Amino acid sequence: MTSSTKPFDLVIAANRLPVDKQVDEDGNVEWQRSPGGLVTAMESVMQSNPGAWVGWSGDAGEPPAPFDENGMHLRPVGLNAGEIRDFYEGFSNDTLWPIYHDVIVPASFHREWWAAYERVNRRFAEAVAEVAAPDACVWVHDYQLQLAPTFIRELRPDVRIGWFNHIPWPPVELFAQLPWRALLLEGLLGADFLGFQRQADARNFVRACRQLLGLKTKGERVALGDGSHRQVRASAIPISIDYRGLEALAKRPDVRERAKQIRASLGDPEVLMLGVDRLDYTKGIRHRLKAYEELLKERQLRPPDVTLVQVATPSRERVEAYRFLREEVEQTVGRINGEFGKIGAPAVHYLHHSYPREEMAALFQAADVMLVTPLRDGMNLVAKEYVTCRHDLGGALVLSEFTGAWHELHQAFACNPHDIEGLKQAMLRAVHTPSRDKQRIMRALRRRVADHDVQRWARRFLAALNAAPDNPPPDARGEVASAPVAPPESAPLAPVDSLAISDGEPATTSTGARE
Repeated sequence: MTSSTKPFDLVIAANRLPVDKQVDEDGNVEWQRSPGGLVTAMESVMQSNPGAWVGWSGDAGEPPAPFDENGMHLRPVGLNAGEIRDFYEGFSNDTLWPIYHDVIVPASFHREWWAAYERVNRRFAEAVAEVAAPDACVWVHDYQLQLAPTFIRELRPDVRIGWFNHIPWPPVELFAQLPWRALLLEGLLGADFLGFQRQADARNFVRACRQLLGLKTKGERVALGDGSHRQVRASAIPISIDYRGLEALAKRPDVRERAKQIRASLGDPEVLMLGVDRLDYTKGIRHRLKAYEELLKERQLRPPDVTLVQVATPSRERVEAYRFLREEVEQTVGRINGEFGKIGAPAVHYLHHSYPREEMAALFQAADVMLVTPLRDGMNLVAKEYVTCRHDLGGALVLSEFTGAWHELHQAFACNPHDIEGLKQAMLRAVHTPSRDKQRIMRALRRRVADHDVQRWARRFLAALNAAPDNPPPDARGEVASAPVAPPESAPLAPVDSLAISDGEPATTSTGARE
């Protein structure tokens, strides 16, 4: 493992490096590739254009020296314990995260958190400036690094800068609560192109620039009022997954056999429902459990013929709201099992830890109904992972309207998770719809994910960045076709048997992608 000192034409900046540190019994350190979808996308890009990745290694203290791994130059950024508390757990996840997710829990505002956020963003920008070649392409990721684009431009005005937001962008009425709203917008306007999961998110950003900064906007463009005549384009380019890689994994004989074993270990129920989420208040786990419990009380679902497996990956457990959520979820699971479970046959199987990709691919194939019911989510790649693993065309996807995925996978059994009665009906439709109709729906969902995989997402983003502020020309393979436009809020939901394909996010997803 050696380190390269040459500058790079492509530089990725994200909160975390694309590798995880592993220490063996003798204290030897090894770096293993993270299984996330972002890593897969960047690897496909860097095969033809070697690049560097700037990110935090995950440990407090001085960062390791830069090194090369899997064809990428890795430039670690260090965070001390106080910065992990104030920058990451504090400002990123207890200030920005609640605001950007509809203030499901109240946001906290602390000036010392903001100071750490600004300091760490500047440190990332300095690292990017060090490794970027003249006129390089710099791609910054997510809400933790919203000041980095302007800091990078101050240090390296020659480079081209893009930023992608993996989570929702809030309406201006919510964003305006932030005391540092203007500085965050100005930080992002250092980029040439800003990518979002949904058109509604991009429109919210443009509107915030117009209303809070007084800037002139036209369509997707924001004109800077600093005399530079520079324009920034904001548009939707929804992220996806490595469809072919995950499908190949799901088709492996050992994974398919494991799916049968899972069903057998659960008593071979007639209907196996599944939820896979990071334990986060945005994921709608409490609403899902409430709907399931009511269906049991009404005897519309009856254990052990029907059972629910809820995988809840641990997340941000030093943040108070997350500790409270865990207590509430576990109390609810205990109540449901106490009332409706039997010896050896609980009504809910609750699993509070993560699993390897092979196990999750098997669990997806074992599940008859996949429950993806967030209250707000930028994309939710679990929905796409489930569809990808169902090469047998089995299963049914219950999908919240408040995910970015719903705007692509609108043939799924749609639900509003705030409407418990409506959520119950969606769950029942997913159970009782004839198998032939569910197969037709699954075929349409799989086609959409296959045609819009993570490699295509990366190509579309880089094409948009290269052309900004203009729109990129349509590619012969359709790689830069426009993203889907969300229907008006008053429009009726697409029927679940509609098969028309429309051309129209970290913790981890089930198979390891940071979301």
